[in-house]
Amino acid sequence: MSGKSEKYHSPTFEESAKAYLANTQLRRNIGHATHTIRDKRAKAVGEMPDWEALREAGNQLKTRVMRHLDDYLLKLEDAVQEAGGKVHWARDANEANRIIVDLVKQQQVEEVVKVKSITTDEIGLNDALADEGIQALETDLAELIVQLAEDEPSHILVPAIHKNRAEIRELFRKKLDKDELGDKPEDLAEAARLYLRKKFLSAEVGISGANFAVAETGTVSVVESEGNGRMCTTLPKTLITVMGLEKTIPTWQDFEVFMQLLPRSATAERMNPYNSFWTGVTEGDGPQEFHLVLLDNGRTNVLADEVGRQTLNCIRCSACLNVCPVYERTGGHAYNSVYPGPIGAILTPQLKGLDDEGAASLPYASTLCGACYEVCPVKIDIPEVLVHLRGKIVDQKKRNGNLKQKMDEEHVGMKAMGSMFRSRSRYERAQRWARTGQKLFVKDGKISKLPGELSGWTAMRDLKPIPNQTFREWWRTRDE
Repeated sequence: MSGKSEKYHSPTFEESAKAYLANTQLRRNIGHATHTIRDKRAKAVGEMPDWEALREAGNQLKTRVMRHLDDYLLKLEDAVQEAGGKVHWARDANEANRIIVDLVKQQQVEEVVKVKSITTDEIGLNDALADEGIQALETDLAELIVQLAEDEPSHILVPAIHKNRAEIRELFRKKLDKDELGDKPEDLAEAARLYLRKKFLSAEVGISGANFAVAETGTVSVVESEGNGRMCTTLPKTLITVMGLEKTIPTWQDFEVFMQLLPRSATAERMNPYNSFWTGVTEGDGPQEFHLVLLDNGRTNVLADEVGRQTLNCIRCSACLNVCPVYERTGGHAYNSVYPGPIGAILTPQLKGLDDEGAASLPYASTLCGACYEVCPVKIDIPEVLVHLRGKIVDQKKRNGNLKQKMDEEHVGMKAMGSMFRSRSRYERAQRWARTGQKLFVKDGKISKLPGELSGWTAMRDLKPIPNQTFREWWRTRDE
């Protein structure tokens, strides 16, 4: 049974990023899209005089859920079952896939329709279904584009953000037999709509993710902008929802907070065009069989970390991706995870574990500028978690003996610098020596390459040379 919980060591961010940085078309596509989204978001948020109070409320609600998650999950299970649904607990990707594949096979179908797929991407569900001869059809427009291109998502909210209209038109011409198709957004959307409509009307099984599930009532919700979610969750006879444990909220009234925070942060809308809520099953109306699969897959490990657990507060709005200078230049594929960008840089290492070299490289895929924290609607302090994870990675390497020599060298270097900074005369003397010594490395007004261990500083950045006159030297001569 396929599943991404199997031991797999992904490439590091540094290894992957080089190719994407060199792709100028990719950088233009992503740069244009992220700037457009962030500008619209700023306007939508600016309309709310109580935005910061809403952020604080969202943070407090999610923090309370994480503190009492066991109680809320049991309440959710009881409420779903009382409403006629069935609840399945999955410890990891393999167990989740086994549960879902068995449920689909019971319906004797060869195709399912899907919506809100990021959690199913996390567990590799499409591959697990394909192994059993079952095709999973993505119905979100961007997810459909990625699937038809045999590509991987590059963004949490806009999976095909790395493709422009011309590329999508050529893809649809080839895959959907639309030879005369133009590249206007309405033309592309219409082509996808006609293709998907037949699939919706014949689907026997729908598979969805979830934005929230209410412990009080057992209500599950999906919010989206295209209507495909409504079709997936109402037309099939059987509905299977795959949800991370952390998507639980206590009461129906809590939507008052989250339904204001999420659309403005995600799509810069006051309200999502389609907001679907369902509670169990209702005879003669909608799916007659509902299954809720509650996925752990490393989440309880995240919960056990007092600093890292705030990561689970995420409501998947992707605002942090749209302001991140690193993501803007590399795109999502460089992260080698279904969760790219700043939130992926802290979630993926905690879900996969720091033994995975690729996952362990992600906390370093950041400038620590703090823009992600400023836009997060539930106030996840992503920079704090990044630094926390970097510390854990270093501690682990020290325990494994991988850093002993390097740490010894750094210790000597830091002691020497400490001695220099404690004395004004030593500090100024060091400046004069450095000004003389740097002549070997200054080229075109910058230092692009330093020797030995110092090369780590210039591998990713240029340094400004020490000026010919320091401020103190200028101050001494100002009256001369």
